[in-house]
Amino acid sequence: MIKRALHLAIFGLFATAGATQAAQAAAIDNSAIGQPEFRAHKATYGVVYRLPADVNAVLDAKVNGVLKEDLIKLGLKTEADTPNLPHVTVVHIHNADPQTPARKLKALPKPPAPLRVTLKTFYPTEAAKGAGHPWWLDLGVVKSGQGFEDMMRYNTVATAALAPLRDGPLPRVTGPVYAKMGDAGKELVKTLGVSGVNVMQDGKEVRAHNPHTTLVYSMTPYDARLQDAMKAESDKFNAVLPDGIETTFKDVSIVEIGFAGNVVREIYRVSLEDGSVLDVASGKPAAR
Repeated sequence: MIKRALHLAIFGLFATAGATQAAQAAAIDNSAIGQPEFRAHKATYGVVYRLPADVNAVLDAKVNGVLKEDLIKLGLKTEADTPNLPHVTVVHIHNADPQTPARKLKALPKPPAPLRVTLKTFYPTEAAKGAGHPWWLDLGVVKSGQGFEDMMRYNTVATAALAPLRDGPLPRVTGPVYAKMGDAGKELVKTLGVSGVNVMQDGKEVRAHNPHTTLVYSMTPYDARLQDAMKAESDKFNAVLPDGIETTFKDVSIVEIGFAGNVVREIYRVSLEDGSVLDVASGKPAAR
């Protein structure tokens, strides 16, 4: 019964998204797909879960300081200084229109209840293997438990509802990254403007979403030296936090995102407990 209700809810969102997408088809420009260079980045807006204070406290005490020192030693000063609001992503879209955050807030599906999850296992990853950049050092989310399942289901419905608001593909999945993607990733970029998201196909949820938080964002070419260095960093921090960090996400935010995925500005914050919305800049409640 629960699964059927989920499918009906997702079908309803896809129907709504489909109608919206048809109305906005002229505004979605896929001409950058297949071009050799990255699409020019103007503005990306995302939906993310902010890392709770307890997680940030652990990372600050045991990881972030050492990691920053190591990045500087590796010549990665830009990466060491990259601003970011620590988070786990739901979905990102590119749209240069400054009204996009307000439209996303209006279209945002009802968020899940607070999410109890465990952050565990540091690992380096590339946007597409062999593309050269961007690449990241991530901390994963344990793929089990009710919190993880709710997180995955929300990615499915949020992607369906919000992807039609894009003006084209996310720049970081174009150019050399798109060229190195597999067919499944390319299809997501063509149809949704982003890879690594969940979709419904033939009545079944197809999962490509891999929730995680990112500690290093880089556009430096990912050569053998850096691959070895990031593997060593991962091993070091996995030894420091072998059991991971248990926490509860209590809100979801609409944010502005840099090219590589770092959060540069929080715009709206939605409580997972009561659904209330905060306009972060003014500190006042906002209406959906």
